[in-house]
Amino acid sequence: MKRIYIYFTLLAVSATVACNKYVDTPLPKNELVSELVFTDDKTATAAVTGLYTSMNAYNYQFANVLASFLSSMQADEMYYFSPFENYDVFRQNRLVPSSQYVTSMFADQYAFIYHTNACLEGLKKTTSLSPNVKKQLLGESYFMRSFFNFYLVNMYGDVPLITSTNYEENGLKPRAARSVVYDTIIKDLNEAVSLMNDDYPTGTRVRPNRAAANALLARVYLYNQQWALAEATAGKVIADSKYSLLQDLNKVFLANSGEAIFQLQPVNVASGRNTWEGFTATPATPTATAVFRLDTLHFISRFEANDLRLANWTGFRKTSTGATYYFPYKYKIRLGTLGVVNEYSMVLRLAEQYLIRAEARLQQGKPDDGRADIDAIRVRAGLPKLSASLSKDDLLKAVAKERHLELFTEWGHRWFDLKRTKQSSAVLKPIKGVNWQDTDTLYPIPVDATSTNPNLTQNPGY
Repeated sequence: MKRIYIYFTLLAVSATVACNKYVDTPLPKNELVSELVFTDDKTATAAVTGLYTSMNAYNYQFANVLASFLSSMQADEMYYFSPFENYDVFRQNRLVPSSQYVTSMFADQYAFIYHTNACLEGLKKTTSLSPNVKKQLLGESYFMRSFFNFYLVNMYGDVPLITSTNYEENGLKPRAARSVVYDTIIKDLNEAVSLMNDDYPTGTRVRPNRAAANALLARVYLYNQQWALAEATAGKVIADSKYSLLQDLNKVFLANSGEAIFQLQPVNVASGRNTWEGFTATPATPTATAVFRLDTLHFISRFEANDLRLANWTGFRKTSTGATYYFPYKYKIRLGTLGVVNEYSMVLRLAEQYLIRAEARLQQGKPDDGRADIDAIRVRAGLPKLSASLSKDDLLKAVAKERHLELFTEWGHRWFDLKRTKQSSAVLKPIKGVNWQDTDTLYPIPVDATSTNPNLTQNPGY
């Protein structure tokens, strides 16, 4: 009880930073024990939504720049313009158990899982909440726990499966097999689907709803080669009239865009900042140097002529020698008008669901249906439809390419796609050279974790 007491005291303070953007009333600043946090709808809602505030409050955390940009560097999408060890170890595959961002991403996600477990425990005990509010908050907590477990298992492989707030027990948990972690993810997501509402609780898309749970569930089924379930689950999201593929690519990443399934609302908006991604990647002036640059040879060269994604989602600069380099430009705003926030950080969006369903259909021998889903993405990008004469293998290559060009620098998609399709070594060894080892598909378990938990083993290669 003492640790939960301390936890919700800290949560009460941190949630006041911006939780009034999610609910009407922030948590009070005085100390709260877990039972009191869940005695009314507003404080219970603030306890759950405080997680989204924590995820996006500061730069260079798992939930904003790190999960998206570091994985892009480790794959074949992006690099940092000058030597910087914390990034170079990802780009050059020189990670060690003490690498700073390997450690912080591991710690961030387990802290967030603790948050969700504390909320689940408090919500299950309380009898004071409105039934609909309680169900929605339980659903959000199950969804978020599955979200973090998904990223942990894809980044680190077998990981401790933490489902309670018992510190003594959790501190000695061994690594659970990948299959066990995925079974728990699927169970949690199905719980979330059964509990959450179709509509967004606040009308904006900054808290997950049933479609968000189905969107992540469709991805999980795809990763586990459960093709029929992936097709059906993605189809539910695609059929939802709340979502559409926006024809204007410059509107996709705006706040509450019609393509957004789940977004993180900016919290720290000082000086007109919107998203951390935009603030970090967008040059300060029209002539300023871009610090994060897209790989021209291995990524930019893959775009076909007249692809609107190249024109709208990348920016470019010319060097003094006349060479051109590109930078990610899905988020346009570095610093905008003070008090006005036009862009939110995208977590889940509809285009991915079309590509999930396309791949699942192709794997089930449905080439026409699969090609139609790929074409939906291509036509939106200003490209011609694919030939009806393409083989299954050619169509699978086409969907992999569209995933690369559509989802670049978003939440590790390229890095994970290479791993799950067993293409990492074939694609990355020629690029990385002697630095590449087959074991580089997983991050090391941080030394901070292995030194305090004698039951944790290390990943091969580290």
